[in-house]
Amino acid sequence: MKKKLRPVAIVAVFVLIAVGMTALRPAPVKVSTPENAVAVKIQSMEMGQVTLEVESQGSVLPRTRTSLISEVSGAVLEVSPQFIVGGRFEQGDVLLRLDPTDYEVAVQRAEAGLISRNAQLTFEKARATQAQKEWAMTGRPLAEAPILALREPYLAEARANVLQAEAEVKQAQQKLRRTTIRAPYRGIVSAKSVDVGQYVTVGTPLGETFAIDFVEVRLPLTDKDLSMMADIGFFSAEVAPEVILSSMVGGSKEHWSGALVRSEGVVDERNRSQYVVVQVEDPYGAESEQPSTPLLVGTFVRATLAGKTLKNIFNVPRHAMLVGSKVALVDSESRLRLTPVESSFGNDESYFVSAGINEGDRLIVSALGIPIDGMKVNPHSKSTDEVGENGE
Repeated sequence: MKKKLRPVAIVAVFVLIAVGMTALRPAPVKVSTPENAVAVKIQSMEMGQVTLEVESQGSVLPRTRTSLISEVSGAVLEVSPQFIVGGRFEQGDVLLRLDPTDYEVAVQRAEAGLISRNAQLTFEKARATQAQKEWAMTGRPLAEAPILALREPYLAEARANVLQAEAEVKQAQQKLRRTTIRAPYRGIVSAKSVDVGQYVTVGTPLGETFAIDFVEVRLPLTDKDLSMMADIGFFSAEVAPEVILSSMVGGSKEHWSGALVRSEGVVDERNRSQYVVVQVEDPYGAESEQPSTPLLVGTFVRATLAGKTLKNIFNVPRHAMLVGSKVALVDSESRLRLTPVESSFGNDESYFVSAGINEGDRLIVSALGIPIDGMKVNPHSKSTDEVGENGE
């Protein structure tokens, strides 16, 4: 029996020893694990103002385009060297001459008719004077004389014939002048339909020209664009906002300055846009002493229009805006704080925040994996040359 209980006793003794050692061992020293801080770049926020920019595009169109139509008939006798596609001309230059022979004859006939009618009027005046003398010999007052006795109707008819003859002379001279087609303004020929020797009749198209004193660009604006613009009702020459146009010419980007002169005042049913018109003066440099790149009619241009000026706003880099219109700020304890903000406008580089940020707040502008509110961060100011310039 003793032999059977001995192993049990030995095991029990070892168990008691182990329990005693466990109970008597000192408590482990607790060591605090340092919280890892994420390194971030920050930008100190400063309140300022910015002028919004609205971008649109369109094609350059002539302000004045004219289809030359023959007002008389005749053979083309002369064509100006400038009357070719692309030819430039000044106001009053002769572009075409038609055969004037028939119209010169018509003028002579009209003038001869006028001479004859004037002679008849002279005769009627003399007869009317003689009739008045004969009536005076009767001793009765002139007021009692019949109008036929004084030949008044005949005198009125003679005067009417003179007026008609003068009108015929004027009409014949006008038709003669129309055999010479002159340029109505300074411009360029865009189409030519006739040449020397061709016979034209009334209504025959001769060509097409356009003026180069001004060109216009129609720019479509969406509802969002309009919300960024100031009042676009009607503009005067004194307050027309400046518009910058740009296009690629010969492999390089060229710029031109224009003025926003008016709004067309209607909504296009096809794209629900409103159109404004930009006017560019002297696009071909005809009046400029210094050579410049001409803004050719038909050029496709991009336009940048100055919009509203926003005051008391913060310029937040686009990549710093988080989902849900929130930004990550750093508090006084160097912890990340997700803060909702209000932003109505922006561009390709920035959002313009009007509420949710205070002057001097530290905005995290570096990339964040999963931003957690309250997480520890190690902020470093972003260098000046890394900060993009947006706004004013």
